[in-house]
Amino acid sequence: MDYATAQKQIADSQKLAQDTLGKIQGFAEKLASAAPDATTAREWGVDLKELALAIQEQNQQTLLVLQQMGQYIQTLEGELQTHPTTPLQPRGWGGGGGFLSSLTSGLGMGAGFAVADDLVGSLFSSF
Repeated sequence: MDYATAQKQIADSQKLAQDTLGKIQGFAEKLASAAPDATTAREWGVDLKELALAIQEQNQQTLLVLQQMGQYIQTLEGELQTHPTTPLQPRGWGGGGGFLSSLTSGLGMGAGFAVADDLVGSLFSSF
C-alpha cells in the first residue's frame, strides 16, 4: 500500500461514516413518527443518539489508526526515496514513543471528527 491509497481509504471511511449517520437520522425520523406518544419517541431518540455516538466513536478510532498508518507509509516512502540502499530500522508507528504514543498524540488530527460531532448533534437535536 502506498500513501495515496491510504489517503483514499481514509476518505472512503469518512464518507461511509457520514452515510451511516445519515441513515440513522432517517431511521430516527421514521421511528419518531411511529411512536405511540411523545415520551416514547423521546426515549427512542435518546437510544438512537447513544447508538450514533458509539458508531461515531468507533469510526473516529478507525480513522485515527488509518491516518497513523498513512503517515507511517509516507515516512517510509520518503526514507526509501532519500536512502534507497540503507536498511530501515523498525521504529513502531511513531517517533520515540511507539504506536500508543502516536495514537494519543494524534487525537487532535482528524478534520472530519468535528463535522461528525456536529452531524450527530444535529441529527438528534429534536429529541
